[in-house]
Amino acid sequence: MSVPAVSVGDELENRPVTLTRADLVRYAGASGDLNPIHWNERTATAVGLPGVIAHGMLTMALAAQFVADWAGDPAAVRSFSTRFTRPVVVPDDDAGATVILGATVKAVDDDGSVTLGVTAVGPDGKAVLGKAVAVVRGR
Repeated sequence: MSVPAVSVGDELENRPVTLTRADLVRYAGASGDLNPIHWNERTATAVGLPGVIAHGMLTMALAAQFVADWAGDPAAVRSFSTRFTRPVVVPDDDAGATVILGATVKAVDDDGSVTLGVTAVGPDGKAVLGKAVAVVRGR
């Protein structure tokens, strides 16, 4: 597969991703990160959090998957880096919390490699990832 043709300034179509408490429990089991702030309201609020929060690495993984899906090949993603800027609070209901993923083309190199500025916006409309940058291999 090859990376779609893009130009600097192009925006990828946003993707909403919803996280529920069940997703957090499954991720905790799969990752081994069993910190109760990711599934227990009492513990989360006792340590000063506004509620149960999604794992930062889960949020980052969802953003990386968004990039890999766009590239058409997970192996095309050369690098992905970010900072966690704000927690994603996941309520204990069936609706969960929705994060909107997006990206803007920041550079297209001579070899076709594409640098993307990736965004992830939480339910409150604020960024949950900062300085998120992905480099995708060109053709």
